[in-house]
Amino acid sequence: VKSMDSAMRSMNLEKISALMDKFEQQFEHLDVQSSYMEQAMSDTTTLTVPQGQVDNLMQQVADEAGLELNMELPAGQQQPIGTASAASAEQDELSQRLAKLRQA
Repeated sequence: VKSMDSAMRSMNLEKISALMDKFEQQFEHLDVQSSYMEQAMSDTTTLTVPQGQVDNLMQQVADEAGLELNMELPAGQQQPIGTASAASAEQDELSQRLAKLRQA
C-alpha cells in the first residue's frame, strides 16, 4: 500500500503500471495457494471424519435448535421412465379440451 501511495503521488505511469502488474501477479499466486489449501483441507476433512459422527453432530445441532431433522432420502419414482403418469394423462386431456375450445 505504501508503494502504491508513492507511485500515485509521483504520477509516473511506468511505475504505476509495474506496481499494478506486481500486484496482479501476487494476487494470482495467492488465489492459487488458497485454492490448493482449500482443496487439501477438504480432502483431509472428508477422509477423516466418519459419516456416523457427522450425522450425530447434525442431529445434536438440530435438537438444540428445536428442529426435526430427516436424514432419509425420499423414495424414488416407482414407475419406469417413459410411461405416462396420471398427471401427464390429465394434462393431455386438458390440452385436448383446450384445443377443442379454440376450434369452436
